[in-house]
Amino acid sequence: MTPDGGPLAPAYAPPRWLRSPHLQTVLATSPWRRRLGAEALARTGAVTTEHLLDGGDGVRLHGLHSVVPGTEPRGLALLLHGWEGSAESSYMRLTAAQLLVRGFEVFRLNFRDHGDTHHLNPDIFHSCRIEEVVHAARDVASRFAPRPLVVAGYSLGGNFALRLALRAPEAGLALARVAAVCPVLDPARTMHRMEHGLWFYMRYFERKWRSSLMRKRALFPERVGFDDATLRLGMRELTEWLVLRHTDLGSIDNYFDGYSVAGDRLQALQVPAHILMAADDPVIPLDEFHALALPALARVEIVPWGGHCGFLEDARLGGYAERWTAERLAAAVIA
Repeated sequence: MTPDGGPLAPAYAPPRWLRSPHLQTVLATSPWRRRLGAEALARTGAVTTEHLLDGGDGVRLHGLHSVVPGTEPRGLALLLHGWEGSAESSYMRLTAAQLLVRGFEVFRLNFRDHGDTHHLNPDIFHSCRIEEVVHAARDVASRFAPRPLVVAGYSLGGNFALRLALRAPEAGLALARVAAVCPVLDPARTMHRMEHGLWFYMRYFERKWRSSLMRKRALFPERVGFDDATLRLGMRELTEWLVLRHTDLGSIDNYFDGYSVAGDRLQALQVPAHILMAADDPVIPLDEFHALALPALARVEIVPWGGHCGFLEDARLGGYAERWTAERLAAAVIA
């Protein structure tokens, strides 16, 4: 049982052949895993509809609402994807399916410039755009029948989920619980870890980000203002270029600091929070989680294996993290 009486997922112990963090991380984003997510969501019988949300100041964000017909949901779950993921990422669909069978309705949000939404807003996504996510969360809460609202996120989405929870009381957003899987805590240290880790993680994110920026440029060529030479810059250099020209933050250090939740920044949480981390995560530094200063209503669970947002259990690619997330969130609305 969790400290608040909720159900506890069985201990995570993948077979030995699946304990490589790199295999976990790569398989988690594989086509087989995406198919598994689509099939799991389809089996719930849920009806999914598209929505455009108010992000404030004219910002529009897109998302997908799923509910099982003929049921009265006991809670509303808002799910947030990782950087260059989308509402249709495998972990988003798999988590949605886990929550739907537990009696929730689910809203999967696309961040700006994710999930084929580049056309909705002329300005470029960056990770300090938390206020539009807060606005969108309030819009989601107001669109559906009043019921307990819970939030979960993966990687950068976990970072957004925790920052959303920090801002919830002031925003008038009644959150019952938040869950974060392998969240980015200190962006500067995560960048350093990627720069000094295995090369293919950096190349993977650079390729996806460049593709996204090229789509943005095709839609708003006069607004974005970068040429092919700029797009060929490395991750750090391209990030700095965009920070200096598309934000008022002044430096890449200010940018990283602007969305950090490391150290004691989560101490002010007033929402029960659960954080899941793999000790072998090849992207996010583990020691940051040991150094977190948290209130009594927050808990970090560190397991030996899982890679970055993998936590695959067997050859069928079933996911511990998606079940863990659903169980932690469902415990918030147990009668």
